[in-house]
This record gives sequence, structure tokens and C-alpha cells, in this order.
Amino acid sequence: MSERPDPSRRLLIGGLTTGVAAALGGAGLGVRSAAADTPTVAPNPAASYPKPPFQDQQQPWPGLAARMNPRPDHGEISYKGSGRLAGRKALLTGADSGIGRAAAIAFAREGADVAFNYLAEEEEDAREVVDLIRKAGRKAVPLPGDIRDKAFCRKLVDDAARELGGLDILVNNAAYQKAAKSITEISDEEFDRTFQTNVYAMFWITKAAMAHLKAGAAIINTASVNAYEPSETLIDYAATKAVIANFSKGLAKQLAPKGIRVNAVAPGPFWTPLQVSGGKLPGSLPQFGAETPMGRPGQPAELAGIYVLLASNEASYSTGQVFAAVGGRGGP
Repeated sequence: MSERPDPSRRLLIGGLTTGVAAALGGAGLGVRSAAADTPTVAPNPAASYPKPPFQDQQQPWPGLAARMNPRPDHGEISYKGSGRLAGRKALLTGADSGIGRAAAIAFAREGADVAFNYLAEEEEDAREVVDLIRKAGRKAVPLPGDIRDKAFCRKLVDDAARELGGLDILVNNAAYQKAAKSITEISDEEFDRTFQTNVYAMFWITKAAMAHLKAGAAIINTASVNAYEPSETLIDYAATKAVIANFSKGLAKQLAPKGIRVNAVAPGPFWTPLQVSGGKLPGSLPQFGAETPMGRPGQPAELAGIYVLLASNEASYSTGQVFAAVGGRGGP
């Protein structure tokens, strides 16, 4: 594996680096930090993370990051916070692993308390997230359950708001994806499961959250490159992601007068349990991400800065937007 990216370069908008801040802080004493004289060179993003070929591996749904080879990087070691979300209260779905986990870690290290949802089968990954949030000095509220259940979605939001003492960041991230060669292979049950998980739950959770979100709050929905460049093997999943992008844009217009921002993130191929638990056709995983100009899939840690930005006041004029991270191929 190549050198890890510098987390300060991963953040889209950041404050002063430690070296510069130290130099400014010591200016009155005539002290110059050695770090200020050391040039910082950003690593090559095309060579910063594992590239294909990968081991051909499969797990039963929903899959665990802990059992992937190589393990995804969620920023467990690399992400450094700077107080950009101090005192905020966030609820994320699907945050035991993958993109949601990277966002949860980053939110905590930026000063937010975090409640997150996951399936009971993902408890092994979820325990690690709880530990990471608490090590960041923030409150962790794990809330297992199936978001295909409307009553549970309402309870999820209410429990999160009660445990956190409010709610001002909502990330609808959980998703179900199963690849199929033909539409004839997609059962009605699979089609329903995809839409219930990806679309209905987002609607139920967001609707319930409106009782708690106030001016200054942010809603972030995870769409996909498939929303505008659908894969022929993911037609049901791709359709839900198009709905998510559209839903985000429409809701943003509705909530802008209330001071609540709504945006979506549209990732390309990212190395998460979604891929190894049925998200890719058998035999296709070894070359996952090879088709991108970067020549590799993204790692969840590489999306953390986008979610932090959209949750923070730094993106105060950004609403109704779809932010892509696709490794150079396509965009919304």
C-alpha cells in the first residue's frame, strides 16, 4: 500500500495548518516554527490507496468492513479535526462502515456528538465506530434497527434527538445494492427492498426530523454516480439514487426559507462492504475501480471532508447541490 494521504489536504476547506498557526502564534516573541519552513507536498492521489487487482471476495449481506481485504480506510488514523462542527448533533444512517462511518468519525473529530443507525448484523463494525467517537471525546449513540420499517424510522429520529439533546445534522446514507445481469433477475421483493431502504427510509426519516431541525441545520443525502450514469447491472439501485438527487434538490428549495440546507453527495466506485456483499457481479470485484481515470476505487476517508463541509457553516450558501467524487469520470 502506498503512502496515506495528508488529511489536511483531504479537507476541502480548512483553517491554518499547525505549522503556520505556530509561526503566527510565536511571531511576537520572534520565534519561527521549523514546520513553517518545511514544504508540504500533496501526495499523488492516483497512487495513494490500493489499486486493482483485488482479491475476489464475497460476504453475505450486509457485509463487514472488518472482514474485507484490504480493509477500507475510513480515516480512523488519518482524519484530524479542527472544531468545525463543535457542539453540533448529528444522526447518520448506515454509519457502521463505508461512507457513513467515515463521516461519523470526521463529525466526531470536528466536535459533534453522533447518533448512528445500522443493522444488528453489523454490530461488530458498529462497536468500533462507538469506540472511535468516544475516543474523540464526543457522545456516541448507537441505534440498531431496520430502516425499512416506518415506525422504526420515526423512533430512530426521536431517540437520536432525545439522547443527543437535539438534532441539527441529518445524513441519509444507508443503502441496499444488488447487482443483476438482467431485469428478469430482479424479483419484486428485491425491487421493494432497494426502494424501501434507499428511498422510503430517507423520506420517513427526513419527515420525522423536521420536528427537530431548526435554522442552520443541514441535511445530506448520499446519491451516486449511478444517479446520472446508471450501470446496466444496477438499474433498480440507480433509479433510487436518481430519486435521491431529485428529492434533495426539491427539498432544498422548500427548506431554504427556513434556513435548512439540503445537499447530496454522489460517489463513484468506493471500497465498502456494499461491493463485497452482492453489489458487484461475481468475478468483477478484482477490477473494481480500474475504469476510472484514477485507476482505483475511492476510499471512504476521501469523502469525509465533503460531508464535513456540507454540514458546516462554511457551506452556508450551498443548497440543492449534488457534489461528485468519482475519480475523474463523469459528474452531475
